Amino acid sequence: MSAVGYWAREMLDGGEPYGDYQSMGLSNRQYDILREVVDAARTLKRDQGAQEADELIGRQVRLACAEGYRDGGPSNGPWQS
Repeated sequence: MSAVGYWAREMLDGGEPYGDYQSMGLSNRQYDILREVVDAARTLKRDQGAQEADELIGRQVRLACAEGYRDGGPSNGPWQS
């Protein structure tokens, strides 16, 4: 999920996303992943430095997206009932 990684790095460097998650080209699920990854990366950057935070972003985005999209389909929202 390169869009999630891109925005995570942008936000970690102090950039502000424009609009909402859809304007960023993300799904709601991807945006949830983004927020979790950025929170963890900010803490790590403060404690251990930018390189470690960047590596964390790569790892966490890959793992979270693989887990979140392992079935290949959208989540089971109320609109699908």
